[in-house]
Formats: sequence, C-alpha cells, structure tokens
Amino acid sequence: MTKQEKELEKIILPVTEKLGYELYDVEYVKEGQDWYVRLYIDSENGINLDDCEKVSDAVGEELDRVDPIATAYLLEVSSCGLERRLREKKHFETAIDKNVEIKLFKTVNKSKVITGILKEVTDAEILVCTDEDTEERISFDNISNAKILFDWEESENE
Repeated sequence: MTKQEKELEKIILPVTEKLGYELYDVEYVKEGQDWYVRLYIDSENGINLDDCEKVSDAVGEELDRVDPIATAYLLEVSSCGLERRLREKKHFETAIDKNVEIKLFKTVNKSKVITGILKEVTDAEILVCTDEDTEERISFDNISNAKILFDWEESENE
C-alpha cells in the first residue's frame, strides 16, 4: 500500500466502520489521464449496489471536507468479490486455508504461477500447499499478484 493509500485509509476507515462495513482495501491509481480512488468493501451480508452507493456518498462527503488529494479523481466503491485480491499481509491472513493463486515476479520450481491452499503467513513470506502435495515458501517480495480462487463448480452443485 502506498503512502497516499495509507493516508486515504485513515480518512475513509472511520466512515465505513460507522456505516457498518469493512474497508477491505483502498487503491489510488492513475489509468490513462484519470486518477481513481477505489474502495473495496465487505460485510457479513455481502455487498449490493445500494451498499456501494451509501458508502460512496458518505466517503465522498468526507473526502471533499478533508480534501487530501490535490488533483481531480474519480471515486469508485465496489465489493471485494469472491476472488478477492490479496495485497496486504492482513489480506493473506484472512485467506488461510483457502485456495489461492499467486503470480510471481521470479519463477519458483519452473513456474511463475503457484496455486494451492494458503497454510501460513509470516512477516516475510507465505506457505502454500500445492496440488502436488508439496509446500512452497514464497517471499512477499516475489509476489506480483495474488487472489483467492473461488470454486465455481462446487458452488453450482450446492
């Protein structure tokens, strides 16, 4: 998380908590000519469009009041989703015992993508048990992208 994202999180977190939502993640990114503040929220009951609108209105008012960003930006609020992205150590900790996909900067055992069950998280690395019944220790510095893998077939059979 960048310094700007951390500052935004400090402003936004009390607003989302007051509304009864978990602030899962904050992104501040430039795409093309536009800057975006993206919030990913969650709740025990899931997230719908009305939830996103409620959070967007409240957070938008607070960001207008505090004015932490000098340039124009677009505010987007959405659910973190079933196949949520894992960016911070806290995200990985909530994904223990779940199936994950880890994309790497440098190959590990001839692969740049590791999938398996996340078993452990330390300050420096994660431990993933792969399908081949082997364990891979992966440094956070080597993770380019990570997400939870939702089992769509198992969900359809329920």
